[in-house]
Amino acid sequence: MLVKPSRHRRQRQRQDEKQRKSKPKKMLHRIVENDSIRRLSLDEYQEKVRSVYGGPKGALLATCSKLSLHEPLGERLLRVRKFDLRGVQSILDVGSGAGQIAKHLIKYADRDARLTCCDLSLPMLRRARTRLKSPWPRYVVGDIGLLPFDNESFDCVTCGYVLEHLPDPRVGLGEVSRVLKTGGRMLLLTTEDSFGGAWTSRMWCCRTYNRAELRRICLELGLHWTNELWFTRVHKMFRAGGICVEIEKR
Repeated sequence: MLVKPSRHRRQRQRQDEKQRKSKPKKMLHRIVENDSIRRLSLDEYQEKVRSVYGGPKGALLATCSKLSLHEPLGERLLRVRKFDLRGVQSILDVGSGAGQIAKHLIKYADRDARLTCCDLSLPMLRRARTRLKSPWPRYVVGDIGLLPFDNESFDCVTCGYVLEHLPDPRVGLGEVSRVLKTGGRMLLLTTEDSFGGAWTSRMWCCRTYNRAELRRICLELGLHWTNELWFTRVHKMFRAGGICVEIEKR
């Protein structure tokens, strides 16, 4: 007589089958993904990152952001108020790079808001200043792992594609939580552990993150995901474009 498997057992069988199917894919991702962040010491790795962004690749960053559509699609998130800047008084843009996100903040934030651009690389901040041509932002050299700001200094933080340069995201997220006011919001964009993310990792010498694991870490730090954002419906359908979320500090 055949015994029908229990619901729990069927669910476990489906999970096991899914893991078996995804194993070759994950192995391919690991082969493609840059391993500098695991192989080098933190000082060596940060020096490598500085050389990448301070060199020819860094000079092409703004162009790459346009070609990949990350810059125009990122602007759309702010333009249609998927991430609403109205009423925000103090904004920190962590990992400003060439000013890709700061450019949109200048355009859509309230005129009386204070805007601070922070990046580990001085050459990138100089590029941002030249590119933005705006007296509005304040430019500060700083490491996301040790931000040079007082506790609860900002009611909004944007953090675009910088968290992937940390071996442990708790370090950066903890610092962001420290400088963010209670009730403040963060727009977080980071590279996901997909095949596209693996190629991004190889190009920009960074790591990738698992979505569920990163969400759990945020919750441990009192950072609650209030809205998962997608650039377009197509991105959502194919789980493309990386991790993009609105987060609230509680």
